[in-house]
Amino acid sequence: MSDVTIHPSWRKELKQEFDSSYFQNLTQFLKQRKTKGAIIYPPGNEIFNAFDLTPFEEVKVVILGQDPYHGEGEAHGLCFSVTDGTRIPPSLRNIFKELHADIGCEIPSSGNLSKWAKQGVFLLNSILTVEQKSPASHKAKGWEMFTDAVMKTISDKKNGVVFILWGAYAKSKKGLIDEKRHLVLEAPHPAAEIYAGGKAGFFGSRPFSKANDYLKNPIKWDLL
Repeated sequence: MSDVTIHPSWRKELKQEFDSSYFQNLTQFLKQRKTKGAIIYPPGNEIFNAFDLTPFEEVKVVILGQDPYHGEGEAHGLCFSVTDGTRIPPSLRNIFKELHADIGCEIPSSGNLSKWAKQGVFLLNSILTVEQKSPASHKAKGWEMFTDAVMKTISDKKNGVVFILWGAYAKSKKGLIDEKRHLVLEAPHPAAEIYAGGKAGFFGSRPFSKANDYLKNPIKWDLL
């Protein structure tokens, strides 16, 4: 993926990762899967979309997801986000419900979260690629090592960042964060509300207002 563009601020901070043997192996894996006809999401020029829309210096909030949506035209490199015109997935619908209940934002008709990303909300998936109709198909291929390093770099080199961890998987990354320098907000995954009849604990967790109360320059969470 040496030909894939990524914001210069991130390329500088992550040079050691890009030069590592595990990342070279990951690159070879992706090339091999494409050669064999695998359809990989998001498109190559959007794999690092979160990094391009939110330069390192501008990161104020980190929301951590697991891996991209695996349906055609859905994933575009931002966790939980989908392209304009795509049906809003259940997890994102619940995020919007909590957004409305927490700070009164009107629920948008589009699930595109680029507006958040451009304000410093780093929408990072732990795994950055997936194959069509095959969730977690790129698990344990190297992406987790890369994004763990990303989380650690943010924690070590910045101060006052809000890390939002939804669900057990995201919470498992808590050890990468220096809680003396940053705010960590934990809650059940938004999808859990689907199976718990709205009583899982994601609803009422108020991540948006809590983040803004902590930040010196709050996020304008309204997507309209």
